Amino acid sequence: MNAENKDPRLGQLVDSIVRLSRGELSSRIEPSEARDEVDAVITGFNLLAEELEQVYDQFEKRVESRTAMLRQAHRDMKKMAMSDALTGLANRVALMEALETALAEAADGAPPPALILLDLDSFKNVNDRFGHDAGDRVLQEVGVRLNGVVRASDVVARLGGDEFAILLPAATMEICMRVARRALEVLGEIIELEDLQVHSRASIGVRLGDPQQSADDLLLDADTAMYAAKREGRNIIKVFEPVMQYSRQLRSQMAAELRAAIRRDELVLHFQPLVELATSRIIGLEVLVRWQHPVRGLIPPDVFIPLAEEIGVIHDLDRWVMSTSLRHLAEWRRELQLDDDFQLQVNLSAVELKQLDLVDYVRGLLRETGVPASCLVIEITESAIVTRGEVEMYSLLSLQQLGVGIEIDDFGTGYSSISYLRELPVSMVKVDRSLLVDLDTKPGQFGFVSAVLQLIRAAGLEAVCEGIETKEQADQLRAMGCASGQGYYFSRPLPIEEIKALLATHRFLSLPA
Repeated sequence: MNAENKDPRLGQLVDSIVRLSRGELSSRIEPSEARDEVDAVITGFNLLAEELEQVYDQFEKRVESRTAMLRQAHRDMKKMAMSDALTGLANRVALMEALETALAEAADGAPPPALILLDLDSFKNVNDRFGHDAGDRVLQEVGVRLNGVVRASDVVARLGGDEFAILLPAATMEICMRVARRALEVLGEIIELEDLQVHSRASIGVRLGDPQQSADDLLLDADTAMYAAKREGRNIIKVFEPVMQYSRQLRSQMAAELRAAIRRDELVLHFQPLVELATSRIIGLEVLVRWQHPVRGLIPPDVFIPLAEEIGVIHDLDRWVMSTSLRHLAEWRRELQLDDDFQLQVNLSAVELKQLDLVDYVRGLLRETGVPASCLVIEITESAIVTRGEVEMYSLLSLQQLGVGIEIDDFGTGYSSISYLRELPVSMVKVDRSLLVDLDTKPGQFGFVSAVLQLIRAAGLEAVCEGIETKEQADQLRAMGCASGQGYYFSRPLPIEEIKALLATHRFLSLPA
């Protein structure tokens, strides 16, 4: 076929094939009326182009779908990374990001942000008493309530555990305090969970930001104020002051020094005599730990023992006290010929009562020192056993079977229920000094204390009274049938040398008239 007779459809076909190869899938050729072999090829080309276009369209839709899914997964992952899984609130990462944004805006002239930190008071008791599921529901309800006291632009976050934060991106101190007080108010309302009623109060720290601050510094300042509130009491709001930072640094330094003092045996023990009221015979000693700091002097137990609990060394402190005091008792039993019923009373923290190896540790100490189990009395507070956890009950029952005495300390300051005492493996109850303060002066106090002692005896337990400061109190307690007690009327706590000298020369105390 010469050029003059060349079929134009062939050129169209070649041109369309080239366009198709370039991705122009909409290319089509109109067949002629000839319906010959060239038209057959054109028809085949059109079918191929249409099939390729359909395949490409389906592929493009799948790509779009997968891309949308990936984008949604990315958003979900980002949300998960920025949210607290339990409460749905923002988490620490999200809070810090929002803080940085608010501080950057403040540096450009916007009002400064404010940060409120909240730590729930006694939340651990909720977990211990009702279980972690109930604790989780309380945290969720707290999140809902805090969201109800803020503006739409504010951020409520859970930082972990029972600690929450509220970020007010642009605020005044007036706005900040109003939100903080409102938060205390809603948290003070009872949380009802099915058959449970929980009081969930908080300690709150407030810090109005400075545009020159970093997010970390602002968070640290609010945290410092919150801890100042916790140290002062419960349900307290404290606004950050620079002096708090110094106090916190001092506390951190003291924490490091306390760890070292326990490790190096730098603490000291004092002993307060326990006296038989009818005869003034010394029948035992309560062990009291003291910290004689080389620079700060004598640091009271009510300062460093809560610190030991806070920094997690109360376990080491408890074991140091028990080991050291039992070794002294063993020495005195050999040298001073103490009475067979002479007992050593050692305080034990709630943390130590949860240790699975406690019973083995006590058994080993008694075997090593040669002290009979009946000469050791372990004192525990009401709050340490009110939940009656499995580990605590195992420890108490095992210690009782070992022959160790168990005494409830500070009775009358906590839950004060005789009914639960009857269900516990305890043999003695130490009545708190607060019940004796008005024994001589307050009408009805004599009858009240007498009734308490009768209830203790009715439960099959022995009552011991602490804080006896006058002869009149001692006489009244003896008349009520109280067998033993301790207090400044008999003797102050004494260091080792003095108590040893007292035991060596006196079995009976000579008391003032």
